[in-house]
Amino acid sequence: MTERKLPDYGDVAAAAERIANYAHRTPVMTSRTVNADFGAEVYFKCENFQRMGAFKFRGAMNALLQFTPEQRAAGVVAFSSGNHAQAVALAAKLLSIPATIIMPLDAPAAKVAATKGYGGRVVTYDRYTEDREQIGRELAQKEGLTLIPPYDHPQVIAGQGTAAKELIEDVGPLDALFVCLGGGGLLSGSALAARHLSPRCAIYGVEPEAGNDGQQSLRSGQIVHIETPKTIADGAQTQHLGHYTFPIIQHTVEDILTVSDDELIAAMTFFAERMKMVVEPTGCLGFAAARARKSSLRGKKVGVIISGGNVDIHRYARFLAGERES
Repeated sequence: MTERKLPDYGDVAAAAERIANYAHRTPVMTSRTVNADFGAEVYFKCENFQRMGAFKFRGAMNALLQFTPEQRAAGVVAFSSGNHAQAVALAAKLLSIPATIIMPLDAPAAKVAATKGYGGRVVTYDRYTEDREQIGRELAQKEGLTLIPPYDHPQVIAGQGTAAKELIEDVGPLDALFVCLGGGGLLSGSALAARHLSPRCAIYGVEPEAGNDGQQSLRSGQIVHIETPKTIADGAQTQHLGHYTFPIIQHTVEDILTVSDDELIAAMTFFAERMKMVVEPTGCLGFAAARARKSSLRGKKVGVIISGGNVDIHRYARFLAGERES
């Protein structure tokens, strides 16, 4: 078997230059309330203000910009519960590349509508009984498309790492960095950037309690596969880490933490009430975990990556009203 070449910080730096004319350099925000509560300096990297509403645009654009003319003509296929779908669809539209997106039947309606709005052809599947990766491979082979997975791809990882690169460039070295974790693209890319730019920074991945495959993987030293977790954090309903993301996480991340759906709703409510921001449940993972361990962060400089803000508005309203999903 050919040994995989893992991306490194050089790939993140190259991605930053490559996507600079396409991706937003998103704002870094602070909250006096949070700083006082934590007794720390907390900096939020707001990828909910990225194009298409999430960090995923960075990795998708970095990957598609490296397509050959033949690949561009044939088209791209991707599978995603929503944000990677929208990211690939938008990047493909900007580069005039046909895009086919495989999405679960229960994907948030707003994410499906946005993906179609960007010109993506949507193919649906049942996330609880069908294998999206297999569907993607079959479509790629049948139609000659290039498959760009949502996280386990060197160019995607490098692109996602540009968010943490910008954060540290803007605020300086950090003592701790909290990053949401699904398949590990954002976490592994962020870790590459943080290890280079802020070597003493402790990096934490954060998963929903119901889907702690990453935590299990880190503890056991091998990739653990789980059933599709039931959580409001739909962007973290992944079943396993990737062959590229896991070794990076294994060698760079301090720990992987988990939070409950109730903690996510509390974080979402705080962002709405106090910082006037719409943040999707998955985007709240990092802050929810930092909040739960704030006593250990006193006096420190803390970074939190808010991964996205794409949430169905009616579902969002129910969360803020305190209603739980069945």
